Amino acid sequence: MLSVSQSDAAAAVFVASATRRAATASYWHLVARRLRCDPVTLVAGTLLASIVLAAIFASVVAPYDPAAGTIRLRLAPIGAPGHPLGTDEQGRDMLSRLLFGGRMTLLTGLTPIVVACLLGGVLGILAGYLGGAANAIIMRTSDIFYAFPAILLAIAISGALGPGLVNTLISLSVVFLPRIIRVAEAVTVQTKSLEFVAAARAGGAGPWPIVRHHLLPNVLAPILVFTSTQVSLSIILAAGLSFLGLGVVPPAAEWGLMLNTLRQSIYVNAWVPALPGVAIFIVSMAFNLLSDGLRDAMEVRT
Repeated sequence: MLSVSQSDAAAAVFVASATRRAATASYWHLVARRLRCDPVTLVAGTLLASIVLAAIFASVVAPYDPAAGTIRLRLAPIGAPGHPLGTDEQGRDMLSRLLFGGRMTLLTGLTPIVVACLLGGVLGILAGYLGGAANAIIMRTSDIFYAFPAILLAIAISGALGPGLVNTLISLSVVFLPRIIRVAEAVTVQTKSLEFVAAARAGGAGPWPIVRHHLLPNVLAPILVFTSTQVSLSIILAAGLSFLGLGVVPPAAEWGLMLNTLRQSIYVNAWVPALPGVAIFIVSMAFNLLSDGLRDAMEVRT
């Protein structure tokens, strides 16, 4: 049978957990309400949703095969008959290539962020909760990679592995992994010192229940907010690697690679080569606005 002190501790844990769950539900309700009342975030989210859907269904909405072209129509200007956004240096339709290129650019920009968020979140939470030797090993290892500028580290890893889609995803995942580990470790250390975690530990809860029921609901929001701020940088880095010949290889359509192949044509038709750069700018800006709105919405004070 439980002693009086153990019963009191268990009751305190139950009350703390119930209070925390109610506060969490109220928190996310306020976050959703703030997002609905933010027109800039709504516009950015709608724009990104449209771009993502267009990229996913590029094979349906694209008017031409992105790899098929003719020299007779090379570098047709914007507004040319049958080619509203013109053609590239090989006579391929730019609208079709931008749609298919968006699919590849979003893949190379979002996949490393997702991988780094999952792996970095787990490692950061473990480092913050366990502390001691585990914290030292994980954090000092991540500090080695974090010491290098993102673009230089991405170029170095991609140069060592060679060009290609898989190698690009690996190099960018390594670039963003230490950043997310540091954030996850910091918020975990801060959260585990709060009273409701101490009450759960005093009530006899094990490490896994504490992490699952008390730490995760409170550390996921800061991790996701920080991760969202890195998406635009990931897209720019992926496009930059392709532009340098270290990312996606021809004949794939990718916005950074399209900038590379069109750069010699800028003196003949300046507007068509600028289209991939404009697309990168719009998507990166939309992700930045969305992440800013998400960050502001999650800074709720009750």
